[in-house]
Amino acid sequence: MIFWPAIHLMINDMKIAILADPLDGQYAGIHVYTRELIDALNQFDKKNEYVLVRQKKGAEFPGMKQVVVPNFPVYTGFQVLRVFFLFPLILRKLKVDAVVEPAHFGPFNLPKRMKRITVIHDLTPIKFPGLHRFYSQALQRIFLRGILKRAHLILTNSENTSRDTLEFYPGSEKKIKRIYLGKEDIFKPDFHSETISKFGLDEPYFLFVGTIEPRKNLLVLLKAYTAFRQAVRKPVRLIIAGQLGWKAEPEMEALAQHPFKNDIVITGYVKREELPVLYTNARAFIYPSKYEGFGLPVLEAMACGAPCLVSDSSSLPEVGGEAALYFSPADSDKLCSLMIAVNADEGKRDEMRKRSLGQAEKFSWKKCAEEFMDAIETLT
Repeated sequence: MIFWPAIHLMINDMKIAILADPLDGQYAGIHVYTRELIDALNQFDKKNEYVLVRQKKGAEFPGMKQVVVPNFPVYTGFQVLRVFFLFPLILRKLKVDAVVEPAHFGPFNLPKRMKRITVIHDLTPIKFPGLHRFYSQALQRIFLRGILKRAHLILTNSENTSRDTLEFYPGSEKKIKRIYLGKEDIFKPDFHSETISKFGLDEPYFLFVGTIEPRKNLLVLLKAYTAFRQAVRKPVRLIIAGQLGWKAEPEMEALAQHPFKNDIVITGYVKREELPVLYTNARAFIYPSKYEGFGLPVLEAMACGAPCLVSDSSSLPEVGGEAALYFSPADSDKLCSLMIAVNADEGKRDEMRKRSLGQAEKFSWKKCAEEFMDAIETLT
């Protein structure tokens, strides 16, 4: 009898593989999610064993086993070979109990004894196929229904994404667990002046952070900025921090013809360690996106104490809570009025900064990891 608790723990310990391609293949939101979740699990989960299956070995997760499966995308069909044949072969050899797919494409061809955990970040390829490349949306339409049917656990990052998943794939409600994302430690108020000088931002400015693409809704922001500048005498610049995405021709044309284009700065890619300064010193952070699965830039901005003007679409009110001010993604007039009000009232900005910091405290990667651990407990 005295050995029963120890035996019980051994039975429930799991060997879990994480298909960590997003660590090496891209640097957007799914990369951040994968990296930060793994890092938090490495720190806080002392019960389960994790194995990372990735494209190249890294030293960022000490003590965590890594299996490298190189990717050669220049060779036609090699990615199919990796996903459908090499991954299952390696996972069988590793004798894992469960497999996590952070990019919601798979896992495939696993033995029935292995638990499948699929993460759904958003359903934009299904809800708004026109906002994605044909190849991407076609793969989702073909495979996602079967992926979710075979999954033992479906992790979503917002209540809105959970609702979208149930809308398009009814019958999956018992598998779904909503787990909010966290914020990185680097995102905190930072008044360091060198970054401001580097980007030439010594004057007041509004800030947008994200890829220049149709889903981010920059045309509404540019229209609102025109009206703002026509109404406000003292110049306030507009900073667009992000890379050029696809189907961005209308946005680039609008920028080129904008009546106040000389006061609009497009920074291109900004290093993550430089973003806190941009967030902290902004007159307001503006996020007019049409649809988000979560909305990490909003959380990052709040963690730096930025006043936030945010679209009321999709998951964004879940992230912004009562700290942000909201507008319809189609309503440039409302956005303009919010910009005018926040710009004119320093006391209002100070109060919004306090609310942003308080709202950001509700989110952490430690909490995300703990809820992840609680979720996988249901699989044992």
